[in-house]
Amino acid sequence: MTKYLINRLLISIPTLFAISIIIFAILALAPGDPMGEFALNPSLTAEVRENVRRSLGLDQPIYIRYIKWFVAFMTGDMGYSFTSRSPVGALILQRLPTTLWVVGSAYILGTILAVPLGVISALKRHSVFDVILTTLVFFGFSLPTFFTGLLFIIIFSVQLKWLPFIYNSTLQVTDWQSFTAQIQQSIMPVCVLALWQAAMLMRFVRSEVLENLHQDYVRTAYAKGLPTFAVIYRHVLRNALIPVVTLVALDIPNIFTGALVTEQVFRVPGIGALLIDSIYRNDTPVVMAITFIYAILIVVFNLIADILYGLLDPRVKYTK
Repeated sequence: MTKYLINRLLISIPTLFAISIIIFAILALAPGDPMGEFALNPSLTAEVRENVRRSLGLDQPIYIRYIKWFVAFMTGDMGYSFTSRSPVGALILQRLPTTLWVVGSAYILGTILAVPLGVISALKRHSVFDVILTTLVFFGFSLPTFFTGLLFIIIFSVQLKWLPFIYNSTLQVTDWQSFTAQIQQSIMPVCVLALWQAAMLMRFVRSEVLENLHQDYVRTAYAKGLPTFAVIYRHVLRNALIPVVTLVALDIPNIFTGALVTEQVFRVPGIGALLIDSIYRNDTPVVMAITFIYAILIVVFNLIADILYGLLDPRVKYTK
């Protein structure tokens, strides 16, 4: 196990290094000028704009800029935003609680719904419950989140006037009334993301449970006289969740990097909205930091998923 982890880490380090080079090169060579906003200001002369460009290091060769950025990132310094002149790390930490609250709640809710519904749907295959649930899952998985979000806004905000359709980022939870308001404004974005997450996971859970229900070890367990719940919980579900672990692990980084589309629809001031806004403004340091953090999380949770395989399935052996 230790040897396997060391080998994976030795592979992950050059992988992340290569990803950082690709991200930096794409953003550095992409069209658009980070100093474009200064060009619209008639009070700034060309000399002043050139001095600002020099102070930001934009006049240096691309490889020098990359080395400085990578070394600084490894020491925890993500640089400064070109537009707000604030530290990138502070901007991300400012948006992180909102993203964790909205996207994290949706992820947990979607996973809690997906696993039991997927198992029940597989056990009641071709029943009325299975047909209705499968149809709903098909629509939930097929409809994009921006369409579902707009539909929720039209129904629950415009027509019924039950929920606010714009997320109030200035709301401070200080008493029960403000806490209720926070819950109300979070219901629609959380439900939109949770429905999509549950629909995606439930399809895989149902498929894997159906595949394992007819295996020899299940028939053997029933022959031993084990009750249905014990067979499903101890044998079927444990094996069925092995491929689902990969999906769950790969989706967890989204909790930290935000839901790009949904945050834009509901004006949630999360990290996803920060990334989109930074792309529009050619704010390269912010875009590089968020995308590289996402890459790191993907690699880390892939490794966690591989470790969980061994805990769920004793047949998995770490030999390399």
